[in-house]
Amino acid sequence: MPEKPVNADPPPSTDNRAGFGFGDPATRRWLWVFLVALLLMTLLHPSAGLLGKGRPISIPYSAFKAHVARGEVTTCEVGTSEITGAITLNLEMKEPPLPNMEAKTDDSFTFHTLRVVEDPQLVGQLEAFGVDYRGKPEAGWMLTLLVPMLWLLPLLVLWVLFTRRMGAAGQPFVGMGKAGSRYRVDKDTGVTFADVAGCDDSKAELEEVVDFLKHPARYRVVGAKIPKGVLLVGPPGTGKTLLARAIAGEARVPFFSLSGSDFVELFVGVGASRVRRLFDQAKEQAPCIVFIDELDAIGRQRGVHVGSANDEREQTLNQLLVEMDGFEPNNGVILLSATNRPDVLDPALLRPGRFDRQVVLDAPDLDGREAILHVHARGKKLGDDVNLGPIAQATPGFSGADLANALNEAALLAARDHREVVHQPDIEEAIERVVAGPERKSRRMLEAERRRVAIHESGHAVVAAYTEHADPVHKISIIPRGQAALGYTLQLPTEDQYLSTKEAMLEKIQGILGGRAAEEILLGNLSTSAENDLQRATAIARQMICMFGMGESVGLMHCAQRENAVYLGNKAPGGLQMNCSDETARAVDEEVIALIHDCHKKATTLLHAHRDDLERLSAALLERETLDDDAFLAILNRNVHEEPTSE
Repeated sequence: MPEKPVNADPPPSTDNRAGFGFGDPATRRWLWVFLVALLLMTLLHPSAGLLGKGRPISIPYSAFKAHVARGEVTTCEVGTSEITGAITLNLEMKEPPLPNMEAKTDDSFTFHTLRVVEDPQLVGQLEAFGVDYRGKPEAGWMLTLLVPMLWLLPLLVLWVLFTRRMGAAGQPFVGMGKAGSRYRVDKDTGVTFADVAGCDDSKAELEEVVDFLKHPARYRVVGAKIPKGVLLVGPPGTGKTLLARAIAGEARVPFFSLSGSDFVELFVGVGASRVRRLFDQAKEQAPCIVFIDELDAIGRQRGVHVGSANDEREQTLNQLLVEMDGFEPNNGVILLSATNRPDVLDPALLRPGRFDRQVVLDAPDLDGREAILHVHARGKKLGDDVNLGPIAQATPGFSGADLANALNEAALLAARDHREVVHQPDIEEAIERVVAGPERKSRRMLEAERRRVAIHESGHAVVAAYTEHADPVHKISIIPRGQAALGYTLQLPTEDQYLSTKEAMLEKIQGILGGRAAEEILLGNLSTSAENDLQRATAIARQMICMFGMGESVGLMHCAQRENAVYLGNKAPGGLQMNCSDETARAVDEEVIALIHDCHKKATTLLHAHRDDLERLSAALLERETLDDDAFLAILNRNVHEEPTSE
């Protein structure tokens, strides 16, 4: 069923500037008219000099009398307070020109001067020197008032454009709270729990909300109270919005949806008015679900801030808290919200009586990933060779959005090759594109660089093959990918792992440093290829010592924390903030250096023991550029299903 926007007011303008009046075409047209009128009034004013020979020169009354005595005043208009006219200089006179006339290059010009009333001989002098004079009519009081008003008219019009949308004193522009209300209500979302996979535990927690919306009387009889608010928490891409729509689809109730940023405006009070309007409409359509995405946009902790934006956010939050206290748990309105920053939310939002329940959506496990792949495979033509089980196993840590993107990339690859069916290699290539970036075969490397990259990646793979806790090698390639990767060694776990032992972390550092050790053994010199390896190894070693209590310098003290929130989906290792003294930090640095050197020494020893495998593998990579797991184990003379043994 198509979505229908529901608003008590006329449909809002898509132009956010409409609140100021500039988004309306008629308003812009009138604005241009008045600007042109102002320009014409300025150009046609007598002082501009466009209607005469030039701009009149202001001269003293004494200079005017002197020009009359010299016979240079040709015409003049005599008013009660001002005299204007024209002067033609007599250049044949031996007397020097009057003051302020040196800069005058024309022999004729217009002038004006203030009249001295106590001069009864003025008319007689004008007649004596043959001046053509006349009286100057004075403007009436209406004209005197009209001229300044004409000059102020454009400014007044601009002022009206703003003030006509002003409400009462202290209120925002009238209509701004309505113009920004872009929330929609769906009578039928078209999504049910069958369309959401990989979060069975979360769906189980929300089933009672669906049941209450379907059968509210069952809960009223026993006096049970359904939570007013449910907060969906999880990293980006885990399906929080999809799950919220599925709840409304299962219950078949109206679904109000909008983002937290839709409430925030420049002017204080706009967001609060939108919250009131939202809940008023929701109560009219109860039972229903109100979904606010990105709640942290308005739900951040309150404090002392400077600026209208912070004031607006806090006023909006206050109104939201009041509205959540203002409706009963059983009135049929349930508020759902989603965020990936629960650490910044105001405690008043999370207390019982508001968001009573928090549902965590984490990255799906193996079974969840396979179920998500089946959901997103609907509508795609898959070949008979497609097996989504290994794909789910090869994508640990992928969210639902990542898996959907991978299948879409596979479909794009098939369409690019003019095929109507997606095959297993298409999906595998799509996953590699998501993980390491697209192939860049156009990047040409020198033969010496290709050999170095092959040796480097072979070192990673050989160390991983001969260590007990390392993830199996799935693929090795020396084809450049992405922005910086000249090659890669893809290791995939056989099952989901939620904990890691000290031995496994040490062996992981050995595998990371295996590329650097292989270059030292076969080439005898170093290069810049190990920069990312050293960064990752250092980060893991520092976490072991500072966060997991696996070192000797600080023992069991937790002296570091992650800088970024865990729900932001930051997969990069690093980003630690130390919480210790300078002496302790120095001791940690010394132990990190010793641990990395020890792991590098063990990786070098292992590669020396299996130098033949290292040379054969690097030669095969130079020849074939890409090796899968079967080819890799065949080169190492190992059975495909043989378990790795620790040296």
